[in-house]
Amino acid sequence: MQEIMQKLKDMQECYWLNPHLSNDVPSALHSKGITPEDIEDARARLNRFATLLKILFQETRATNGIIESPLRCINDFRDALNAQISGDVYIKLDSHLPISGSIKARGGIYEVLWYAEKLLLEQGRLRVDEDYAKILEHREFLGKYKIAVGSTGNLGLSIGIMSSKLGFKVEVHMSNDAKEWKKAMLKSHGCNVITYDSDYGRAVEEGRRSAESDEFCYFIDDENSKNLFLGYSVAGKRLKAQLESLDIIISDERPLYVYLPCGVGGGPGGVAYGLKSVFGANVKCFFAEPTHSPCMFLGLLSGKHDAISVSDIGLDNKTAADGLAVGRASKLVGHVMENLIDGCFSISDSNMYKFLALMAKSEDIKLEPSALAGVNGLIFSKNLGNTHKNAIHLLWATGGNMVPDSQMREYIKEGERYL
Repeated sequence: MQEIMQKLKDMQECYWLNPHLSNDVPSALHSKGITPEDIEDARARLNRFATLLKILFQETRATNGIIESPLRCINDFRDALNAQISGDVYIKLDSHLPISGSIKARGGIYEVLWYAEKLLLEQGRLRVDEDYAKILEHREFLGKYKIAVGSTGNLGLSIGIMSSKLGFKVEVHMSNDAKEWKKAMLKSHGCNVITYDSDYGRAVEEGRRSAESDEFCYFIDDENSKNLFLGYSVAGKRLKAQLESLDIIISDERPLYVYLPCGVGGGPGGVAYGLKSVFGANVKCFFAEPTHSPCMFLGLLSGKHDAISVSDIGLDNKTAADGLAVGRASKLVGHVMENLIDGCFSISDSNMYKFLALMAKSEDIKLEPSALAGVNGLIFSKNLGNTHKNAIHLLWATGGNMVPDSQMREYIKEGERYL
């Protein structure tokens, strides 16, 4: 542990295999206060909203109002990477999810929908057996309420866009890492954007404080929200169906290795939990974080979870991966995943940029830097315990589709410097 801790302090790329990983995945899953029924409830709720989403967002019509991303084989990238990997490499393009173009479209949008449904059911304005397109009649009522969130960018986008479409007032508290184009997009949807000259933790703290003084304001808490977590967890069963449509059956003989970019932990934690609930021990999940901001890695390694920050070991929490620029991990996710996550690894900003340019060149897939954090899972593959020739490797691409073209050209230009 001391050797790995020193590497974190020195901002060296490194990996860690979880010594507390449970050998009994079903028991570990059921000990966390989240059940398969909770995940099924979240899935059913998203299905109820499908008719409404088809009306509000034209891009969801192809999937019948279901917000889901493509799965694509990227063996050309694998070969260009020259990482000596056995097995096929796939990418889960949450970077191209409808509505907000990032993994946050899963959890963020889900919690907004959960809250809207809750308000309307309580007021007798909606029944669960009705067509949810009816909700359009109640936007004036929903407009009495405000939704607030603290964000480095992508969570704010997903919550802001969805909330404003339903009629809610929106207040997004953003850290100094947030990109200007993300702020501009939120403002174009009528959201009130408040920026702080400090990191993610302060943005969340101020958002929470603002909501506490307003009885009509609901704060979506990226650090502690079970609803966000459940929105992400629905991805497990959906991925299984996508793999089976490609005749890929995950088993002892064909395990699945998943590499998940991680900030505060809600998105990757929820996805990993959903995957473990579907595939059990046959899926190996790893959190990927920037060398400057490895908050979940640090929390799990030390066992202190949210009681330790990257600043406590001398790190500056400054990274090009704005969605991952988080100094302190989620208390909820750290405790839920401490016996379920297979391990963690870190990656430098220069390598994220390099892999970004390589992905654009080899596969014509354009991503933001944070979405490439998982690539070091392929580099560290053997160290992470992968000795299976038939293993499937999956990079979870977390964002990029909504990046302006001019910004994307700059990203690729920066990456080409390292190729």
